[in-house]
Amino acid sequence: MSTQTLSTKKRATKTLAALALPLVLLLGACASGTAAPAASGDAGSSETVRIGVVGDGDPYWETYTKAAADEGITVEIVNFDSYDQPNPALSAGELDLNQFQHIIYLATYNVAANDDLVPIGATAIYPLGLYSTKFTDVADIPEGETIAVPNDESNQARALLVLQSAGLIELKDGGSPFSTVADIEDGSKVKVEAVAADFTASSLPDYAGAVVNNDFVAKAGLTKDQLLAQDDPADASAFPYINIFAAKAKDAENPTYLKLVQIYQETKAVQDGVLEASGGSAVLVKTPVSDLVASLKDTEDAIRAQQ
Repeated sequence: MSTQTLSTKKRATKTLAALALPLVLLLGACASGTAAPAASGDAGSSETVRIGVVGDGDPYWETYTKAAADEGITVEIVNFDSYDQPNPALSAGELDLNQFQHIIYLATYNVAANDDLVPIGATAIYPLGLYSTKFTDVADIPEGETIAVPNDESNQARALLVLQSAGLIELKDGGSPFSTVADIEDGSKVKVEAVAADFTASSLPDYAGAVVNNDFVAKAGLTKDQLLAQDDPADASAFPYINIFAAKAKDAENPTYLKLVQIYQETKAVQDGVLEASGGSAVLVKTPVSDLVASLKDTEDAIRAQQ
């Protein structure tokens, strides 16, 4: 799959109405140790750059750290198991960057924590899918069965929109990126239960199906044959679900960090590894940072308007 560039034109769909289409991700305990000083100066600094991720077992991270080393940059990958840890760790200076979230997730965090983390580069859009080990078609799921969805705000809303698109539930006012389980209309075909994102796949035996974040699909041994429905990452309104490298606002122009984004985006072995780890589902993107920042601001404004 070739790398795609999402244009400013497509970003024009970033308004709240455009955000109404579904669409990613994550994770647990912060790794121990203290952060090395943030890299500064020219790319190629000898400082160690600590990047928080989810899924450090993916082979492409080793490929990435080697590619960075070839450019004179030492990278330490710090793994997390829960979505709620990498952003606070970055804000506290325990990390220099993180790469695990989409724009909506970052916007939700920034508003809740009164923080100002910013995107400094795009990575990919990952579709969000409904999986089942009991049924092979959405139509086969009986009325009254229960589906599991991630319990974090941005991914829960996205998962609910996937279920609505599949005809399993109806959401009040057609749903939005801010929908919750409480917004499911009475009379919907199935019940929905929110669980921790990292438990959606492992809990499949207890449910008719589960909406599973891409990071946990391969780890759980799920296959395309068990995928019943998913959202469309190619739709222009998927823009806020672009996954990003995030940094503290003061580091937005750090040349070493920007070089690390470039290495990720332009190293074929890394990009091939990302595709392989996603089972071929990732849509690789190179999006202007200014567009990512604008989308983040618009999404933060939309979240505040809901409060």
